[in-house]
Order: sequence, then structure tokens, then C-alpha cells
Amino acid sequence: MEDPFGRRISYLRVSVTDRCDLRCVYCMAEDMTFLPKAEVLGLEELDRLCGAFIDLGVERIRLTGGEPLVRRNVISLFRSLGARLDGGGLRELTVTTNGTQLTKLAGDLYGAGVRRVNVSLDTLDPGTFRAVTRWGKLDQTLEGIFAAKAAGLAVKINAVALKDVNEAEFDRMIEWCGEHGFDLTLIETMPLGEISGDRTDQYLPLSLVRSRLRLNWTLEESDHRTGGPARYYRVAETGGRLGFITPMTHNFCESCNRVRLTCTGTLYMCLGQEDAADLRRPLRDPALGEAGLQAAIRDAIARKPKGHDFVIDRRQARPALHRHMSVTGG
Repeated sequence: MEDPFGRRISYLRVSVTDRCDLRCVYCMAEDMTFLPKAEVLGLEELDRLCGAFIDLGVERIRLTGGEPLVRRNVISLFRSLGARLDGGGLRELTVTTNGTQLTKLAGDLYGAGVRRVNVSLDTLDPGTFRAVTRWGKLDQTLEGIFAAKAAGLAVKINAVALKDVNEAEFDRMIEWCGEHGFDLTLIETMPLGEISGDRTDQYLPLSLVRSRLRLNWTLEESDHRTGGPARYYRVAETGGRLGFITPMTHNFCESCNRVRLTCTGTLYMCLGQEDAADLRRPLRDPALGEAGLQAAIRDAIARKPKGHDFVIDRRQARPALHRHMSVTGG
């Protein structure tokens, strides 16, 4: 599949649930109203949708949330999609998680064909972790991370850069990730969804962070890519990789190869735009069949915009988009 700008769409991110067992301050309001379960597609339906995308040329699928691993029996979806690896059209199956369920599920993920996980971890300080997640426990996430490593999964740590919250920790996190063999990616906060705080107070440009890190670390240009938007450097002192995702200071739209599917069957062609396609109706319409479902997907891809226009505006107290990241998927 190609969009109107000649970009090949080969990467699908699927939010299997909008629910999460944490309430990170940059992602959610503390008192979230989640989707009624009746509106959420069944795992078999999500599997069929993913299969249609694979048949149309998608090679990488990442399951996200919310927190994907809190969805009941989600491992069955991983196993079904994992069966499409090694000759079934799918090259890679990955997951983004907060790590709270990895102690229980890391082995099952590996058995299903997952070889790489992204774990959200913004701080190594227990008090800061509790404040950022509102009620999370750092030890639980760290246990999950090391369970994933023990199960044979490559681990990448994702940290959202938050002004006056964790900006003094990045040197420590680079050292810690290098010690344990984890990649680290820093991410700029994005104006998605109503939260109780002010994102203008949270926003920390990664151009500034990178210049500060160069005072202590040798960052060597790298051509390493994982299919997503991160741009990587090799940290000479540790041998590890450090990525930057910069939707605000330098967007990555020119090379965007991905679309996002929600747990209700809504397809967002761009994270930073409101235009969406309803795939639930063709999915459930027996008269349309697979050909009709694939036609609906192609029609949606034909509307993929050139890029997003994220702005964190101090003059306005509202987000650029009202839907939360947990709805769209990370």
C-alpha cells in the first residue's frame, strides 16, 4: 500500500484496549472514563483486521494500549499473529507496555514470537515514578523488565522527557541502560487529550536535551532503524543506542510508514490529525467479505495526510487533539 505521497505503509500499531493500570500525568487524567466493553472489538476481530493489513503489505505490527497486557487473554492474539511470522507475511511482532505484567507474561510473549519489547519507564527514582504514574510501583516495572530480559526479549526503554521532573536523570538512565544492555529512547511530550496539568509546564525540547547530553557522552550518528520514528545515536562510552522521537521540534512525517488502529476498529491515518476511517462496519458486514474490508483499508490509506501540526501553545489551555494517547495507541 502507498499513500498519496508515495510512502509505503508497512507498519500497523494496534491499540487492543484503552484501559491501563497506571495514570501517567502526561497521558491520562486521573479519573478516566474508559470505553464501554461492548464497543471494543473481540480479539478474533482484531486478528482478522490485522490479517487484512498483512495481506495488503503490512510487515510490522505493534500491539499497544492503554496497557495491552491487561486485556484478558491477549496472549491468544499474540499467538495468532505470531503464526504469520516466518513466511506468513509478517516480519516482526512487538509490544509497548508499562512493564507491570511482564513478570507473568514475558515467557508467553517470547513463545508467541515476540522478540522485542518497548517498556515505558520515565525515571529510576521510586518517588518520581510514583508521582508520574500516580500510583505505580517502580519495583514492579523493574521486575518486569528483567523478566523480559531473562525470557530472551530485547528491551528498549521509552522515557518521556518532562521539564523539571526527570530531565536531571537522563545521564543516569543512559548509564543504567548501557549496563544492562537496553536501548533508550527519549520522547517529547505531545498535546493529546485533556489532562489535569499544563503541558506547557511539561514540555522539554529534545534538541536542548541532546546538546546537554553531548557534554558527558559521545553521541555517534547511527543508521539503526526499528521501523518507527526514532532517530538513533550510538553512545560510545556504553556501546548502547540512544534514540530521540521529536514530534514537536522536528517531525518525522516525511518518512511516515505507519497507521494506527484502535480497539473499536477506528483507523487513524495520522497520530496528529482527527480524520479517521471506520473499519468496524466493513469488518462486520458479511456482504462485503475480505475484498470489501481490504477496499475500505485502501480507501483510508488514500486519505493519509502529509503530516501533523502539533503545537504546544501557552496561549491556549486545550490540547491539539482531544483524544488521549491511550485511545489511539502509542
